[in-house]
Amino acid sequence: MPDLTHNLEAVRQRIALAAQAAGRDARSITLLAVSKTFPAEDVRAAHAAGQRAFGENYVQESITKIEALADLRAALEWHFIGPLQSNKTRPVAENFDWVHSVDRLKIAQRLSEQRPDNLPPLNVCLQINISGEASKSGVSIPEAAEVAQAIAALPKLNLRGLMAIPEPAGSIKEQRVPHRQLRELFERLRNDGLALDTLSMGMSSDLEAAVLEGATIVRVGTAIFGARDYAH
Repeated sequence: MPDLTHNLEAVRQRIALAAQAAGRDARSITLLAVSKTFPAEDVRAAHAAGQRAFGENYVQESITKIEALADLRAALEWHFIGPLQSNKTRPVAENFDWVHSVDRLKIAQRLSEQRPDNLPPLNVCLQINISGEASKSGVSIPEAAEVAQAIAALPKLNLRGLMAIPEPAGSIKEQRVPHRQLRELFERLRNDGLALDTLSMGMSSDLEAAVLEGATIVRVGTAIFGARDYAH
């Protein structure tokens, strides 16, 4: 197992330095530890090292993990961040605190219908295809306002903000461009009256650029848990 305490501290230090450079309070940025493909024991160890929010991409794997860590349920915040098919929305609506990857209205409608009455509203982010890649999920920038307003009106959901997975870029200057575009869209939607407070952007390789452009949640996996083995 990697030294999760050391790795978490190193990532938090990166966030703190980027926040300082941006003139921001590091406490306004949530570190989401992306635990996909890693076992429940690693999540337990990361929690013991002070980490609370965890991101998962695969429905079945994540439900197994959430069940294995049921004793910690009140202490953990589970975020679904992967592509979500219509036929897989129910377990996500029933088990997660957040969904970042709402990429079309139909998914939001199903999550709203399937969210149990005894749970608080499900926090959701609208995924934006910020780089316009054909292979990427997400709503286009021109469609975003209409879809966001429709999602905000649904019961049992709380539209918190926007999420994007930009194309990889080399320099921080290049990395900042799509993050800036997402922030500008976020600001336009807020000006249109939507009560948004969340920008989910930035990963292990570009979290500094994301923090400089206003990220409130950075999704970091490799820098915390190590390289992933997809063989299993």
